[in-house]
Amino acid sequence: MFTNSQTLTEANEWRHQLDRFVKNHKQELAALSWGLWLENGNSQGTIGIDLYPKPHFVYCPTTVVEKFNHQVENRLQEILGLIAHHKPEVEVLMIGIGKDQVKLIYFEPEMAPPDSFEQLGQDVDTLLEQLETQLGAIILT
Repeated sequence: MFTNSQTLTEANEWRHQLDRFVKNHKQELAALSWGLWLENGNSQGTIGIDLYPKPHFVYCPTTVVEKFNHQVENRLQEILGLIAHHKPEVEVLMIGIGKDQVKLIYFEPEMAPPDSFEQLGQDVDTLLEQLETQLGAIILT
């Protein structure tokens, strides 16, 4: 009988939970991404999902990501490249923030973000509230 010798550690469990959440909510995340883009462009930075103390959306200013990249010996260089070349009309780019760790959320949804936003027909505040509630129900912090 085969067994999985790798068990999920508590430090990485949030990553798997976040992956499942993103997989199950791609259209809503695309709609939120576009709605926030319409409101702010990239003036506030990249959208983040901060998991502590409870899951909520934040903005990650590029200067802060750059500073953090410097502190972690340029391990976030690829993320900075994606931020610099982000195409909000076709891609979703967010940063998951766990305890002393970050995770890139980056995908091209089946339906373009502007179309997702239009089809869902919800305002940004409603999307934020719904997604934060759903995140809080599955992300164990």
